[in-house]
Amino acid sequence: MRLTTKTNLAVRVLMACAVNDAITLRSAEIATACNASLNHLLQVVNALQGFGFVDTIRGRSGGLRLTRPAAQISIGDVFRVFESGVPFAECFSAETNTCPLSETCRLRGYLSRAVEAFYHELDMVTLEDLTKGNCGLTALLEVPDSLRRTCTESALT
Repeated sequence: MRLTTKTNLAVRVLMACAVNDAITLRSAEIATACNASLNHLLQVVNALQGFGFVDTIRGRSGGLRLTRPAAQISIGDVFRVFESGVPFAECFSAETNTCPLSETCRLRGYLSRAVEAFYHELDMVTLEDLTKGNCGLTALLEVPDSLRRTCTESALT
């Protein structure tokens, strides 16, 4: 199984917002911190906003932030939004399926259950699970020094 670039970027954006919870982040700052193309990142931010994961604020002091606490954002929900348009295998797409085995193949049923098990596991993971106390992630996403010190101090205790 391979995730799309959009799903990968979506999780990076959400983690950056969660780590910098008290700050409105600019897309360019996130793109730099996450080593991502600003153009691709803006498309992902637009989708995240459309699906209610982030609020965007236009203008000079604009940026983006989470719409709800990180503990209330399911990673499974994020993956479903960004992966739903990509069929796992050819036979999962009614429009493009040309496999002659589709009618009698049993593999599709097993794959369907495996994909559902994958999403079930991700449903139990929140954005907070990925970010809380993750000092390495905090350092990579360039939070202000005051927040970085707090994270380092809590890791030592």
